[in-house]
Amino acid sequence: MKSQQMPRRTYLIRSLYLAMIITFFVLGLSIDHSARAQGTLRVGMTAADIPLSWGQPDQGFEGFRFMGLMVYDALINWDMSSADKPSGLIPGLAESWSVDESDKTKWIFKLRRGAKFHDGSEFNADAVLWNFDRLFDKDSPQYNARMASLVNFRIPAIIYDAKTNAKGWKKVDDYTVEFRTKSPDSFFPYQICYILMSSPAQFENVGGDWQKYLTEPSGTGPWKMTQLVPRERAEFVPFKEHWDPTRQPKLDKVVTIPIPEPNARTNALLAGEVDWIEAPAPDAIPRLEKQGMTISSNLYPHVWSWHLSRVEDSPWNDIRVRKAANLAIDREGIVELLGGYAREAKGHVSSTDPWFGKPSFELKYDPDAAVKLLAEAGYGPDKPVEVKVLISASGSGQMLPLPMNEYLQQNLKEVGINVKFEIMEWQSLLDRWRAGAKAEQSLGAHAINVSYTTQDPYSSFTRFLRTDLAPPNGVNWGYHSDPEIDKLLNAASQAFDPSERDAFLAQVHTQEVDKALFMWVVHDV
Repeated sequence: MKSQQMPRRTYLIRSLYLAMIITFFVLGLSIDHSARAQGTLRVGMTAADIPLSWGQPDQGFEGFRFMGLMVYDALINWDMSSADKPSGLIPGLAESWSVDESDKTKWIFKLRRGAKFHDGSEFNADAVLWNFDRLFDKDSPQYNARMASLVNFRIPAIIYDAKTNAKGWKKVDDYTVEFRTKSPDSFFPYQICYILMSSPAQFENVGGDWQKYLTEPSGTGPWKMTQLVPRERAEFVPFKEHWDPTRQPKLDKVVTIPIPEPNARTNALLAGEVDWIEAPAPDAIPRLEKQGMTISSNLYPHVWSWHLSRVEDSPWNDIRVRKAANLAIDREGIVELLGGYAREAKGHVSSTDPWFGKPSFELKYDPDAAVKLLAEAGYGPDKPVEVKVLISASGSGQMLPLPMNEYLQQNLKEVGINVKFEIMEWQSLLDRWRAGAKAEQSLGAHAINVSYTTQDPYSSFTRFLRTDLAPPNGVNWGYHSDPEIDKLLNAASQAFDPSERDAFLAQVHTQEVDKALFMWVVHDV
């Protein structure tokens, strides 16, 4: 067997999860020195509710930042040690992992000895099997359909057959687990880092009731949740027995408070009601700086886009309409709207990314070209394109979705695309995203505005573009299907050499942009 060293991409990114101990990553930090001197950090979240605390959080990646990776660990973790170096995969509750050179569907994970759950019970191979059963095996007492819906789409490689109960995970010994994938898949380590390990013992302690577990969670992470008031606050204190001394908290307490509206969030910071926020109102940034706030930002793997429906009768099935929409967007204006805290998108990933490739279609502001393309497609002043888009009022990575979408609505109207919005809470939007464009709950929408992470090959491309990952198998929300892209994605997943894999992914992205498969707007910072 050969140990797998995860390649670190050559441009500087900041991990989505770099928010767990004391170094946070988007915008805003406090000047309430009295609160910090007492060792308490109060965080104003963009989410409308406290993320679910039972092991697999909701609320998107904000749920991972402010619940999941505070209370829990995965077998493989993201490297959060630096804001100015590329993030890669590092050992978590697994000290090492390797693929069998003679059978690349077989992975061996060597587990960490001595790691403890917050309830004092031991982490071992039995705990790993128990956690995978809670997500896949409907006959296991710990199975939870809601948790499964939040994460199973992120790990399609693993074998599981509900009819035969064939499982791609088994215990080799107390500290060794074997995983099996459906086919050779070099993306597997990137997928498994989303499965967070809950305590089997604590589940028994609360009578096998996941609702009770929510208020008394137990993971192996560096923070223990001590209080939960839904929609109001969650409180965390350090877990001093955490296995990684480099992740020992430097604070006495963290309090997370949902404040989804940006002006209210900013005012809470200015009033000293919280010490740190994400995504302040852009027009308030000069005032924040004047009052001595620290504004920190960094390009990180994230894209703000519209995911387009390709179901029957969708106007986006015409490439001319898709390209016209991308040419109608004044991305420079969006960056100005955000106070300069964004980068214009040239595609799904940054143009400095090794996966960017060499697309021939350039994302630029050219409304005249957009009008011409729409005319070629049979649209004009008397016959505008009519689209419905699902959007959120706030949420993790959504930046400032209401003013941004209103700006896009005006851009598109000017070229002959009329947009109607269905506005909902962030988690409700995510539920519709997982259900797919054909689902009744998606209300016949032609697009959905969910911001996406691009930190690994599967998250960047596979989950949106591969034909077989349309709902309920995955989050190919729009039911995109392209045999050529499927072939490239499969080749990339079976390439265990990083440079070979990057070359395939560059071809995928080139086709994605040239075929205008999304409407891309900006990268967050």
